[in-house]
Amino acid sequence: MAARLPSLNALKAFEAAARHLSVKKAAVELNVTPAAVSHQVRTLEEYLGVQLFHRYNRALELTDAARAALPKLREGFDCLVQAVERLRTHQRSGVMTVSAAPSFAARWLMPRLHRFLAAHPEIDVKVSARMRRVSVDGKGDVAERATVEGWLDDSDVAILYGRGHYPGLRVNKLLDLTVTPVCSPQLLTGEHALKSPEDLQHHLLLHDDTGDLYDGEPFWEVWLKAANVSGIDVRRGPHFSHAVLAFEAAMDGIGVLATMPVLAAEDLAAGRLVTPFDLRVPLVSAYYLVCEENAATRPAVAAFHAWLIEEAERRAAG
Repeated sequence: MAARLPSLNALKAFEAAARHLSVKKAAVELNVTPAAVSHQVRTLEEYLGVQLFHRYNRALELTDAARAALPKLREGFDCLVQAVERLRTHQRSGVMTVSAAPSFAARWLMPRLHRFLAAHPEIDVKVSARMRRVSVDGKGDVAERATVEGWLDDSDVAILYGRGHYPGLRVNKLLDLTVTPVCSPQLLTGEHALKSPEDLQHHLLLHDDTGDLYDGEPFWEVWLKAANVSGIDVRRGPHFSHAVLAFEAAMDGIGVLATMPVLAAEDLAAGRLVTPFDLRVPLVSAYYLVCEENAATRPAVAAFHAWLIEEAERRAAG
């Protein structure tokens, strides 16, 4: 059974008097009389059976017990302020913030977001594109969890590349992922035209570092192993932490990029990029839609959640 707490007003009076070391200043802050502050503090001392102040003619001094308890009490009031603010903002159903990696935001979410905005003109969407934090070893559930918690501190929804192990949160798999080479159509012709995986030895390899950073295995290694191709030096070629930059290099014909084709869908459809080989290798990680359980009940979040799942299902069906 939870312990009974003393009066919140008494705790507020004590905290204010302790911070100012003055009953009069505490009274001004709390908009009450000095006598009321003194009464509340004495009531608290009687309730606890502990003296909180040494009282002198013109000064107050904290007792050892009060000094030890004060930091936790202030932390508790800070938590109450945050909780009240969350309750207040919970009803602001017309504003919603979505956090996602820059590549996903630019290459998958933004080409589709107009459909959500058209269907829900009453909702203001804020998209926060940010990089995931990487742990010391560059991968793992701990790093993923730290990212989700950090993103959800100031966002309603997070879309994350990872394994989906986020206990205590509402988690939905959004997209299963594969990896395959993509390149400019111009690399399919010429002296070293890409006709078989072995032809990659004649081309510069471009690297989307998502797999290496977060799963510990570069995309080129994943794909070449599945294609049973050896003798190609996967260490060569430029690396890109943002797939957006890697796609630009591939479209310019600089080289061949091993990446997630789901992020290149618009460019593949327009012919700016092509997939020279049929093999698409499934990845262990996927894109997940994550939010706190209480946030999921907000009308704006619920509407966005349903729309995003529908968009992902439409893409899978197509």
